[in-house]
Amino acid sequence: MLTKRATVWAALSGLVGTCLLGISFAINTGPQAGTSGAQLTAFGQQHHDTILWGAWLQAVDPVLIAVFALAIVVLAGATARLAGWMTLFGAATLMTVSLIEITGYIGTLHTSPATMPGTSLALIHSVQHLWFIVAAPALWLPLGLVILGSGVLPRILGYLAIVLAAAYALAGAVTLLDLTVPAALQISAGVVPALWWLAAAGTLIIRARQASATAGLPSGVAAAGHGTAGRW
Repeated sequence: MLTKRATVWAALSGLVGTCLLGISFAINTGPQAGTSGAQLTAFGQQHHDTILWGAWLQAVDPVLIAVFALAIVVLAGATARLAGWMTLFGAATLMTVSLIEITGYIGTLHTSPATMPGTSLALIHSVQHLWFIVAAPALWLPLGLVILGSGVLPRILGYLAIVLAAAYALAGAVTLLDLTVPAALQISAGVVPALWWLAAAGTLIIRARQASATAGLPSGVAAAGHGTAGRW
């Protein structure tokens, strides 16, 4: 059970996390394709601070989004269901992949040994495949099932989450033989889910505000309100 205040804070966590993600992509655009080792080193020196701030933002934002996702599980009364546990697994997997990628960002700033920037960039490109192959589908699919099994959020958001899981998995298979995930795919894979998180968090805030000011939000029917339901 979550109180009305806790529900609002969880939704705000999702909103803030999504906004931080957008900022991290905006300031940490990465070098152009085909950059040589010397050019990569020069790029790191020139953009040292923005790379580190981008890494910090990308480390923090998935934590905030995970809080929101797990709050949905609690509100849906799915903490004892397989879909609820798999959402937790998906959030942990996504967080792990994100931290590995961030390690690559910071690694590109090290100039000793001389091959370190290039090796770190290769690590970034490699781990980005994991977003599509496992990290994103592992979160979106069970989260969609949790939403469909409750009245926490509109059912359309549950269906969209499942569509996103399938799209990520398909993209992961299609780009598996490419050493670098296409930039256009990376951008779309960041923008579309961000819109989902913003819509879901905004809806949850509205429903929580519509609930009784003194009533808690019981599991399973929480926040139902008056309605029915950059990378490098």
